[in-house]
Order: sequence, then C-alpha cells, then structure tokens
Amino acid sequence: MHTKPKLSFWQIFNMSVGFFGIQHGFSIQFARMSAIYEQLGATPDQIPLLWLAAPMTGLIVQPIIGYMSDRTWGKLGRRRPYFLVGAILATIALFVMPNSGSLWVAAGMLWVLDASINISMEPFRAFVADKLPHEQVSFGYAMQVIMIGIGGGLGFWIASKDWLAIFPSLSNYFTSSTQLQFYICAVMFLGGVLYTIFTSNEYPPEDMEEFKKHKRENRGIKHWATETYNCIFHMPAPMKRLAWVQFFSWMGLFCMWIFYSVAVANHIFNAVDKHSELYELGIRTASSTMTTYQIISTAFAFMIPLIARRLGNVMVHTIGLVCAGAGLLSIYFIKDPNFLYVSMFGVGIGWATILSMPYALLVRHVPKKKYGIYMGIFNMFIVIPEIISSLVLGWFMKNVFNNNYMDAIILGGVFMFIAAIIVQTLRKYENMPVEEK
Repeated sequence: MHTKPKLSFWQIFNMSVGFFGIQHGFSIQFARMSAIYEQLGATPDQIPLLWLAAPMTGLIVQPIIGYMSDRTWGKLGRRRPYFLVGAILATIALFVMPNSGSLWVAAGMLWVLDASINISMEPFRAFVADKLPHEQVSFGYAMQVIMIGIGGGLGFWIASKDWLAIFPSLSNYFTSSTQLQFYICAVMFLGGVLYTIFTSNEYPPEDMEEFKKHKRENRGIKHWATETYNCIFHMPAPMKRLAWVQFFSWMGLFCMWIFYSVAVANHIFNAVDKHSELYELGIRTASSTMTTYQIISTAFAFMIPLIARRLGNVMVHTIGLVCAGAGLLSIYFIKDPNFLYVSMFGVGIGWATILSMPYALLVRHVPKKKYGIYMGIFNMFIVIPEIISSLVLGWFMKNVFNNNYMDAIILGGVFMFIAAIIVQTLRKYENMPVEEK
C-alpha cells in the first residue's frame, strides 16, 4: 500500500491558495447581491428565493463533480482540471454580474456564478485527503480555513470601498464602484486558482491499469446514480450525525449571509431609500464588519491544531458553534455600528471550526478511493438547508417576521446553538481508529 509522504508547510500552503481565490467569489456576492436585488426592486420576502441559485447549484453540481473527479486522470491530474474550468466560468460571470439591467438577469447570473464556483471548489476538499497523510489532514483543512479567511476578508474589504471616490480618474472607465468591486474579485479568483494549479502536483492512481479498467466498467449516469444512492444510504454512522451538525450550522450561516448587509442598512442605519448614500454607507459598513469574521477565522485557524490536540475536534467545533451563535444573537441589541465588529469576532471563531472540523472528523470514516463522491454528498448537507432557507424564509419574513431582517439574524443564532448540542453526540466516534479502505 502506498504511504503518502508528509508535505512541507509551503507545499500545503500552495495547494490551499486556490481557496483564497475562490472566496472572493463568495464574498462579493454575500456583500452585494441582496443590495443589488433590493435596488432592482425585490421585496424582503422575495430575497431568499432569489438566493436559491447558490444551494441548488451546489446540490446538483457537487456530487457530480465529486464522482467525476474520482475517475479523472490527465495532464492536470485528478482534481485540478475542475479547479481550472470552474475558475474560468466564475470569472466570466463576475464580470457580467454588475452590469445586470433587471432583477431576473441578476438572478440568472447568480446561477451561473454559483454553479461555476461549485465546479472549482468541490474537488478542493478531496484534494487535501488525496495529498496528505492522516496526521496532516487536520492541518491541511486548517490551512484551507486560513486561506478562506484571508481571501474572504480581502473580498469583503474590496466590497466595502468606494473605489471611484478613492480614485476619481477611474470614473472615466467604470460606471460604479460596485462594478469595480466585482472586477477586482474576479481577477483575484482566477489568480488564486491558477497559482495552486501551477504549484501543486497530484499523485497518480496506485494501479493505473486497475484505475482505467474500473473507469471503463463503471461509467455513465446509471452508475453515478447507483453509486451515489449506495453511498447516501450506507453512510458511516459518524457521517449521519455530522450531517445534522452541518444542516443547522449552515442554516444559521445562510440566514446571516442573506440578511446581514441589508439588516445593517435598514435597521442600524435606518436607511429608507434604497438608492440613498446612507443606504450605501450601511452596506459598505456591513462589508467592513464582515471582514472581521474572516480575519478572526484566519487567526483562530492557526490555533485549531494545537487546541484540537488538547481538547479534541468535537470540543473545538462545539466552542466555535457557541461563539457563532452568541455573535449572531448579539446583533439584535446593537445600536452603534462599531459594536458589530465584536459580534463578527464570535462568528469568525465559528466560521473557522465549521470549515475544518467536520471534514477532519469525516475523513477518518470514509473509503479513501471515494473521497470525492463522499465529500460531494457531505456538502449536500450544506446546500439542502440553504435550499430550505431559500424556499421557506420568504414566507417567514412576510407572515411571521413582518419583513424584519433582524428576526432572521436571531433565527440564525438559534440554529448555531442547536448544531453545538448535536456535535457533542460525536464524542464516542472521535478516537475510533482510522481504517484504510
């Protein structure tokens, strides 16, 4: 059996930079899309449904890409071809998005953007499991968190700046700062992914002939559907519990991402006119404060391996979820926008553990030859709650919350605490021996 060598810090760094780029695609949409929708005429109860693109494309694309990447080998390897194709398509979508002239054009472009991001992002999780020995897996996912934090923070910072006010001469070439924000994030996205593609290699299948034979004999939609079905209904017990943790924690995150920026503009800055400078200031302030949670997640990611060795992955994740829940609930009581940075501090700790601990716990219990498809299936438990949020939150906004964005933020905090309770049920699985399969 092939034993994977330990990689150096810089090798793990290089293979994680792509996540730095990808986060610019997420940050700019979280910072600006709800505001774009409002400015194009969307009502509060319509906004969740307009966000359906993100989870639906994830649900469809991720299992397919995971399955395909398990069976791919070429000049770029197994996972890197998907990094490249997704990055190119996402970059094109980011250049088109800020020029949308109608609500439905903007919504359509979000579908294209999120499908492309998922093509590029999904194989990155399996990339860590492919390349690293078990003793380095936690550090590999922690490094991804660091890159996500830096990239996401920079993306929110880019979205928080009025570039045409800072560089007035750019108004000769661009019509708005929003346009520039999307263009800069597009370049960062593509650059980060290309860096990883050109600086990281991949290990070929241990038995190439067996790999090719298996690929020939197990191909097509029918086999994909059969294998996906079997993997879903024969999930290891720890994965089933982690699925519920993912469900509630990502419900909480989605509530924040959809409503945070507009909640700040509407309820903390009291901006009534969606086209006013006060409203734009509220949106930029929200983007600026969200930079904090990315910075904190980056800093905390450096500490995760050390804390996990002392307390275990389960306890680290529990602490993170409690901090995220407290951070979201605290927003309700804030009147001074400066205190939003404190709220985002707690969210940042939770974000760091959400991005790393579930995968570090999962990878011990799935067959290594099926990392791609299992990671794709596992990520379904991210997108399913987001789909439910998109379909249901609009009704709640209109009929229960009276279109109060803050109520949705509170609900997000409650979901985080529920996830923290469930994750404690994983303690008995944490120290089970790793099985090479």
